[in-house]
This record gives sequence, structure tokens and C-alpha cells, in this order.
Amino acid sequence: MLAMQYSFTLPADYDMSVILERIATKGHLMDDFPLLVFKAFLFARRAQGQRHAYENIYAPFYLWESAEGMNRFLSSSGFAALTASFGWPSIKTWSVWESKLLPTHAGAVCATREIVQITPHTVLSDLQKAETERVWDDVENGGALGAIVGFEPSSWTLVRFRLWLKYQEFFDRANVQFYEVGHVSIPAKFRSG
Repeated sequence: MLAMQYSFTLPADYDMSVILERIATKGHLMDDFPLLVFKAFLFARRAQGQRHAYENIYAPFYLWESAEGMNRFLSSSGFAALTASFGWPSIKTWSVWESKLLPTHAGAVCATREIVQITPHTVLSDLQKAETERVWDDVENGGALGAIVGFEPSSWTLVRFRLWLKYQEFFDRANVQFYEVGHVSIPAKFRSG
């Protein structure tokens, strides 16, 4: 599996209703994209003045079954339209160490993302084990609807991504980016109805 995220920081006076409208009208187009586990349409609004939302941001987060799915998307007309509207983003990717998603993860209303620097000479197998346990604990006991940890060896970082049903006070800590979720695209086999 592969996790992916790009982010657009928008002007302080940007009308975020444009982003909300984009998500409302285009979000469903990714619902059955090949090899996509999910896409969370994420945004942060500067006007809230809390929850580490100091900037207006549009920052979708993806979980792919394989790099093939990511490559199809990045070559698609949908991505071309996005870059025509917002510019050419830098795209972060992580090899997924562990992911756990509840069947209700598409109902998430907010998300958190932490990017953590890995200390040089860390025993990676120990770190992977600890982070895997953290993923399962956050879903089984911490209230997360979904949790992912991924590893990026060129910058020696890991990403902790969580989907949540509601805001919780512990989100307000250093190095945690809080997002609202506008839509979660998932394959039809996971949608009810």
C-alpha cells in the first residue's frame, strides 16, 4: 500500500466556499477509482483560529492499493484539471507500514496528520512494531475510524494519519495538522445502499 498527499496553501482571504463547492460537485468522481482504498478530501480554514488551522489549506489524502493506482490518477484528466486550477503540487508519498479502517471510516468529519522525523540509527523494526500497535490502539480504543502509518526513507520521516468522527481536545498539540473532511471516496463494495 501507498499513502499520498499534496497540499495547496491558499491566500488568507481565500473564499473557502470555492473548495467546499469543488468537493461537493467533484468528490464523488473518485468513489470508484481503480486501486483506490480511499481519498479523504481535506481542508482547513484559517478563520477558525484554532486546531492548528492557521492557514487556508486544501490537502487531499489518499490510500492506494499500489503505485499503479497512484500513477493512473496522476496521469488522469482529473489531476490535470486540478493542477490547471491550483498549480503543480509537490506530492508526498509513504510506504504504508500499517492501516486499519473501520467500515464506517467514510463517515469521518475530521482528520489529523503528523509527520514525525525518525532519529538516525533508530531500529526500524522496533519503530514499525510500536507504530503498528499505535494504529490498532487508536482504532480499537482511541476513537479513530481509520488509522495509517507510513514510512518515507529519503527524508527519514513517518506519517501518522487518522480519520475521526468528531473533534477531540488532544488534536490541539504541536506538529498535528487538523483538517475537516468534506468527503471520503471509497469503492462501491464498501458503500451501503
